[in-house]
Amino acid sequence: MEDSGNHHHHSDDHDHNHHPSSSSPPTSGTCCKCGGPTTFAPPPQTPTFTSPPPTYRPIRAPAIPPDPNSTRAIILAPVPQSQKVPILPPPHHFIAPAKRIHSPDDIVRFHSSDSSKNFLGFVVALSESIRAKKISDPCHVSPATTSLLSILQTLTLIADQTPPLPQSARYGNVSYRTWHEKMSNSAESLIQTLLPENLHPATVELAPYFADSFGNSSRIDYGTGHETNFAAWLYCLARLGVIGEEDYPAVVARVFVKYLDLMRKLQLQYCLEPAGSHGVWGLDDYHFLPFIFGSSQLIDHKYMKPKSIHNEDILENFSNEYLYLACIAFVKKVKKGVFAEHSPMLDDISGVPNWNKVNTGLLKMYKAEVLEKVPIMQHFLFGSIIKWE
Repeated sequence: MEDSGNHHHHSDDHDHNHHPSSSSPPTSGTCCKCGGPTTFAPPPQTPTFTSPPPTYRPIRAPAIPPDPNSTRAIILAPVPQSQKVPILPPPHHFIAPAKRIHSPDDIVRFHSSDSSKNFLGFVVALSESIRAKKISDPCHVSPATTSLLSILQTLTLIADQTPPLPQSARYGNVSYRTWHEKMSNSAESLIQTLLPENLHPATVELAPYFADSFGNSSRIDYGTGHETNFAAWLYCLARLGVIGEEDYPAVVARVFVKYLDLMRKLQLQYCLEPAGSHGVWGLDDYHFLPFIFGSSQLIDHKYMKPKSIHNEDILENFSNEYLYLACIAFVKKVKKGVFAEHSPMLDDISGVPNWNKVNTGLLKMYKAEVLEKVPIMQHFLFGSIIKWE
């Protein structure tokens, strides 16, 4: 981040007070954060910020500020609780999963179902499994976890063998479609390496979740809906007994970290568009879950607080150990300019007093902003493992 000095100044300034900077002349201006009048001119910006650099991502629709009513509803909502994943009892009748959500009424029906509550409970359980742990901390790595890592490694190698094509368009390199086709074609055989022979028929149900975990090949985009499909795929593996609760820490610290590395590689290599971006009012253009898992890692940390994201030394030295810091570092890498302006939601969260509050707030926000949104969940699939009830 070029303007690190500005961020240190800002880290304690979460209340939108318009403090003078030592060099600001006392003339009137507008606040660079909220647009309100202030007695001080905004701090001078370096010329590099006057036009967006090439890595800046345009948003396809105007950014809509959060609805105060929905923000209030999120604050008042109960905190999602962890749940045990019930093993799917035999006899199994696996079916090709299909889309079922088409309207707000369908969303209401989904959220009143056991499937929805248990899936969200699984995400909470993953979050709790990594609480106060670093990525490098030792954890139980089962043969299933090793197979999951091997699958993601295979997809990473396919990306290495599928370089982007030269093109003038800034977003959506068509080589991604080749990568996606190779991934889809190998999905069934890759998934079968995970499953005992009696569960091989489950591939018909698992493969669609898997193939939807890495973005959309026609739109060449990726977003929180695709990320949710990856979580749903892992949830299905838990329902089948392929992974158990003893695997959860490794599922986050090894498997999900590897998935995130792959997705960042694909985002940068093929210039994937953000799918359904909220513009600056979203948490992040692409991801949500690593913020949940990462905030859990930092709960009760001795000296790292939510405002520590403004400290460049902390980001540089600890983002390899904490997912939340890695997310912030990545946002700062791909977006130039003032952090508070391109990522106001993350900036606001840095003013929350502790990581426990950040974690519970993000869990509530994930339910409301991802799992309860028709444009995202209309692509979600239901079969015999995740049932439409």
